[in-house]
Amino acid sequence: MTEKNNNPNTIEEKSAGTQAPEEELTGEQLNELMLIRREKLANLVKAGRDPYLNETWDVDSYSAGIKERFEAFEGKNVSIAGRIMANRHMGKASFIDVQDSEGRIQVYVRSDAIGDEEYSWFKTYDIGDIIGVKGEVFKTRHGEISVKARLVSLLSKSLQILPNKWQGLKDPELRYRRRYVDLIVNPEVKEVFLKRASIIREIKRYLEEDEGFIEVDTPVLTVIAGGANARPFETHHNTLSLDMKLRISNELYLKRLIVGGFDKVYELGKMFRNEGMDRNHNPEYTSMELYQAFGNMEDVMRLTEEIAARAAMAATGSMKIIYQGKEFDLTPPWERISMQDAVKRFAGEDFDAIETDEEARATAKKHGIENAEKLTRGKAIAELFERYCEEHLDGPVFITGHPVEISPLAKKDPADTRITRRFEAYINTWEIANGFSELNDPIDQLARFTAQQAELAAGDDEAHPMDEDFVNALEVGLPPTGGLGVGIDRLVMLVTGAASIRDIILFPTMKPIDE
Repeated sequence: MTEKNNNPNTIEEKSAGTQAPEEELTGEQLNELMLIRREKLANLVKAGRDPYLNETWDVDSYSAGIKERFEAFEGKNVSIAGRIMANRHMGKASFIDVQDSEGRIQVYVRSDAIGDEEYSWFKTYDIGDIIGVKGEVFKTRHGEISVKARLVSLLSKSLQILPNKWQGLKDPELRYRRRYVDLIVNPEVKEVFLKRASIIREIKRYLEEDEGFIEVDTPVLTVIAGGANARPFETHHNTLSLDMKLRISNELYLKRLIVGGFDKVYELGKMFRNEGMDRNHNPEYTSMELYQAFGNMEDVMRLTEEIAARAAMAATGSMKIIYQGKEFDLTPPWERISMQDAVKRFAGEDFDAIETDEEARATAKKHGIENAEKLTRGKAIAELFERYCEEHLDGPVFITGHPVEISPLAKKDPADTRITRRFEAYINTWEIANGFSELNDPIDQLARFTAQQAELAAGDDEAHPMDEDFVNALEVGLPPTGGLGVGIDRLVMLVTGAASIRDIILFPTMKPIDE
């Protein structure tokens, strides 16, 4: 080894955040550092100390627990394990920071405590290496809670160079592609995903323990991608020689279960839509859908309010959240406004005075709506709502009274059969939930599916497909039912303050890097 490599620990500290910012290291220097690490590994293997042969370590304590209950741990022997994140060598003694699943804790290592030979090997360990430590909990003269090591064992050798504490891992694209590094060097990122887990756990607990729902699993691979108006991903099953699709919704399967005699079911899982990507959309996303026999739109609106409020409590301890500087109070009950009234308020068009499709088309054309000449009255309302209203819906607010034309699975409103017993919930102008009193009339459902096929034939590739088996299920008999779908990713974004959906999905969809 050359002269400059005689002290590899110093070089490693520069690369990992104890000596100098990462920007001082060139690509050539980084490559040299990784070669040094491989040389160290080769020396370990040659000496019969291959770290990758270690299968386990008896962990009985964690950093946060030791710090939070120091009085109980002081003077006690503990066994911890984690990743070296900083090291400070001072001759025969060293201080290192070890990061485990709960945080970091300082470890004090002395040559006379672990033995000269072990200490010599220990000084070759690098930032990023995973070690096991057994020792006594104490507090240094500077008041830092630490572990005084009597045994240090290398459990895994890190052959890469972690970003340092000055530069960190800041590039968003690189963070998403290498989430495993992001989680190591950016503790706040891991905290977001711990909150996400708490939110999902609380939603499930609420539905099962408080409301009596049971969790079920329905197919992800389907022949008919129904339950929503969206473009699916397509694949092919070789054995069956069958074209299949990834589900865009699990609604129709869950309603089949209600037909079969389950009263309250829910599923929380992945959906797939072959559509655009932006800060609020990922092609693979998490949704929660539930169906309640003998319930209606009002019942699932109540559930929506509770789910959102409890998600906020799980993440922040309050029903009031701050998102990008704006405060939202999720405490039930929420404001309710019909789609038609929203259009009147924000677009200035009163559809109480617009009765015919011809009048609606003229109104849409006046506002520059594309293909206005093909719209029905209901679709004109929906187009004006999307253009003028959504941007004003800070909420939380329920939008109700969706036209039949855009709601092929919702029950008609007996008071006005042009609209349905459907709602969408908005917070921060985002739709976070969609629900309705489910259409259970098989004759009406078949007619709506048929109308959707005409739209499909006219070029609307997001029109709802025909599902004859679902119609058959309705003919068997679906009781009055309330249904709800909640966008879990958007809800998590809101209550954790995440700026992008990629920040709350561990491995978001990414375009491969060109080789």
